[in-house]
Amino acid sequence: MITGCLKRIGTATFLLGMLILSATPDRARAESRGRIRGIVMDATGARISGAHILLRQAQRTVASAVSSEVGEFVFADLARGIYELIVHARGFAEHRLPVRLVTADEVYLQVTLEIAPVMEEVTVTGEGGLIEETSRAVQSVGVIVSDQILARAKAVLAQAVNEEAGVHLQRTSPTIAGVFIRGLGGDKVNVYVDGIRYSTSAMRSGIHTFLSLLDPTHVEAIEVLRGPRSADYGSDALGGSFQLLTWPPPLAPDKVEWHGSWATTMNTADWSMGSNLRTSIGTRTFGLVVNTVGRRVNTLRPGRGVDSHSAVTRFLGLPSRVLYGPRLPDTGFTQYGGSMSVLWAPSPGQAFRFHFQRGQQDGGKRFDQLLGGDGNLIADLRNLMLDFFYVRYDRQAWMGFDHFSLSYSFNAQREERVNQGGQGNPRAAIVHEYEKMRVHGLQARAERLWRGHYLRLGGEAYHERMRAPAFAVDPVTSRVTWRRPRVPDRARYRNWGIYILDVFEPRRGSVKLIGGLRYSGATYRSRAEDAPLVGGRPLWPSDALRVSNVSGRVGLLLPIGDRLNLSVHFSRGFRAPSMTDLGTLGLTGSGFEVSARDIAALGGFVGSTADRTAVSTGRPVTPLKPELSSSYEIGVRYRHARWRGELTFFLNDISHLITKQA
Repeated sequence: MITGCLKRIGTATFLLGMLILSATPDRARAESRGRIRGIVMDATGARISGAHILLRQAQRTVASAVSSEVGEFVFADLARGIYELIVHARGFAEHRLPVRLVTADEVYLQVTLEIAPVMEEVTVTGEGGLIEETSRAVQSVGVIVSDQILARAKAVLAQAVNEEAGVHLQRTSPTIAGVFIRGLGGDKVNVYVDGIRYSTSAMRSGIHTFLSLLDPTHVEAIEVLRGPRSADYGSDALGGSFQLLTWPPPLAPDKVEWHGSWATTMNTADWSMGSNLRTSIGTRTFGLVVNTVGRRVNTLRPGRGVDSHSAVTRFLGLPSRVLYGPRLPDTGFTQYGGSMSVLWAPSPGQAFRFHFQRGQQDGGKRFDQLLGGDGNLIADLRNLMLDFFYVRYDRQAWMGFDHFSLSYSFNAQREERVNQGGQGNPRAAIVHEYEKMRVHGLQARAERLWRGHYLRLGGEAYHERMRAPAFAVDPVTSRVTWRRPRVPDRARYRNWGIYILDVFEPRRGSVKLIGGLRYSGATYRSRAEDAPLVGGRPLWPSDALRVSNVSGRVGLLLPIGDRLNLSVHFSRGFRAPSMTDLGTLGLTGSGFEVSARDIAALGGFVGSTADRTAVSTGRPVTPLKPELSSSYEIGVRYRHARWRGELTFFLNDISHLITKQA
């Protein structure tokens, strides 16, 4: 069945691609074109020559220029749209600003560069793709730039959120971590890479196993979107969304340009060492950026050499040194990988971008489940691997829209967990749980500027398939037996959505209204025919679920003076039951889980507790429903050249919350 689905996806992609390429350039030329012209100056008003200016749209480089001897630059023959202008010169801080080209008229800019960095941030994902200053985003957005990422993320990417308000890091072991936004994390915060969904339905409720495989050196910026974002980014965005933007390939205005950077890192707390090499080449129509990275993290030394999280400390009041020395055993691991991104612009109005990245971790262990934690004898995380690829086609002035984009993505996430518990018994079974999730995705969107409106239409669909064989090995006899995996082997999950977003701003810097609506759905299926037989019975039953719902958002931004903004926002979030929610059966750390479909067929009722004293509540067991949230928030933001402040009050009501009772 998956082969047929892939054939249909491939056929649809091919036909749509032929339709795109069949559109004649004359039609694009018929649309209104304009240009952006400006000068680059320093704080004294002196003009700066040799400054590099980049023009981006939809996370790709559209054009580049170098300021002349009198500090002037110009970008001509541009389609209508919203662009991001990036200016940097030797000895000055980088400057970013959004530019709106609404008509065929010329936009004139005066860009002033400062020696010290200015508190000025631009978001490209916070308003559903509208490039905007963070201070004018209706919902709260935090931007973490590359220098901050490298300074904070000493071992794993999730450490980059340290020092961010309303965002917290959860790191249950050295190799894996998760991000909590407004108190929600794991499967209630989705992750996107360059506008492509990275989260899968196999995510756990706490940490994100594969977030750490996205190395910090691959990322140019991280945008933390606070509050429900299901209207823009679909299921799982109840707490917020975690957006990663990789380094885009450059373009050069005249001649071939080569750039490169090499960096090394060392950290004494865990004696970690790492290095990365990033190089890029750009011409007028072709750009390439390649990054390779390797890192070794050794055993961690906690503060004063005492592990405050140790079980003997928390339960018995004894120092962790009764079990191990000042450094925590089994906390080292090796990580390495690389990424490559290619941009090809065959004509001024269209471009193709190809992106691939690979990441791998070796030697990792769940230290929280070993000595000082759960006490398991073995808790290995073996061969964590990531293969992430996408190809994107962008076209300006197409079929009445100012910008159109079509993408295909492939995401493969692999891990193997090996555990031996048995309360310290070396003869207990050694359990192997292998998982590999493969995800094929399609994304399309179209944008148009019209009389103060920014209109965006789009849709996305993802097809997931899990391979999860699990077995146990008897260390005495070497006998292998099948066992039930965390989620059913060969389970399938489909996640899709269509949406519309409108941002209305009568004139630049005035009142702004935003409204969005999205219809999302998901389907799940597992088959008993795919399960091994133990004692003549399959290890899991057949199960299926289909859900859908509507999410949306509406908000108002009201400027109060030049520096202060007031925002009011309401959003409705949506989270479909995941493969983890539906497929995790049998004896788990949360108790004994069963399929709601099987219990409902037997006429079961929900009990008052999970122990032998339980009595019926009279509520029949029903299939899981989507989690829904209603979020209300009001906030004020103050912006200054050297500092900024934000105060937000929010209330997030979640209904149909999926919980486990043990």
